Amino acid sequence: MKSLSMCWLNGQLMHAEHAFIPVNDHGLLYGDGVFEGIRFYRRRAFRLQRHLQRLQLSARAIALEIPLSSDELTTVIERLIEAFADDDGYIRLMVTRGAGPLGLNPKSCAQPNVIAIADQLTMIDIGQQQAGARLIVSSVRRLPADGLDPRIKSLNYLNHILAKIEANHAGADEAILLNAQGRVAEGTADNVFIVRNGRLLTPPCSEGALEGITRELVLQLALDHGIEIREQPLGVYDLYAADECFLTGTGAELIPVASIDCRSLPSCPGPVFQSLQQAFRRTIDQECGGIL
Repeated sequence: MKSLSMCWLNGQLMHAEHAFIPVNDHGLLYGDGVFEGIRFYRRRAFRLQRHLQRLQLSARAIALEIPLSSDELTTVIERLIEAFADDDGYIRLMVTRGAGPLGLNPKSCAQPNVIAIADQLTMIDIGQQQAGARLIVSSVRRLPADGLDPRIKSLNYLNHILAKIEANHAGADEAILLNAQGRVAEGTADNVFIVRNGRLLTPPCSEGALEGITRELVLQLALDHGIEIREQPLGVYDLYAADECFLTGTGAELIPVASIDCRSLPSCPGPVFQSLQQAFRRTIDQECGGIL
């Protein structure tokens, strides 16, 4: 039976189809707001405080005052999970600038809207995940840090959406965005890792990648398991020449990559990916309890 999505909106819990915000909300009009994606397993939010910390930093960076404390947001998430039909799911927590007059100036937006939606989310079809994702390198470039810092999880994802459309048109599952210098930044909604000669490589966040919470965990798990890691700039050549490649993210979790621009990778899923995926699942089991 399909789960019915639930929503918490400014203090009220309801089914998502009954939740409405004003059409003059600046989050809708201009993408003015921030968000977090949060997984929960066995009715426990995974790494919730780390997500709330990142939400606060994103909001501070765009001068947006969140009207709820971290403790209050924790209670919101717990209530939403309790009301949701399934034990496992995904929450999108958003804070918009709120309703205001037309025009970019946010000065007259008196009250931010806080919205949390619980639902199911699958980034790539389960069967395709098992076979390995097919990637393209997009012609759409990641916005540079001097235009919009990639550490801000804003509601405006248009350049990532354009890259995703390009992947759809190419018959691929996901697209990789390069930065203005032509080096690897990230996927449309995930961080990128490659393996070469047993080493785990990923671009530093200064290259345009989001400071992913799953990325952070995977790097720590690799260290714990004696896998050499390097955060270093990567070019398209490095993607093509990789022994393994995989994607990480809250929504994505861990997804192995089978091909990039129609070039098949030697190993999918590779041994390093499989080791890290098992460690990732054990971490979820330890922090959220139960058997996955």
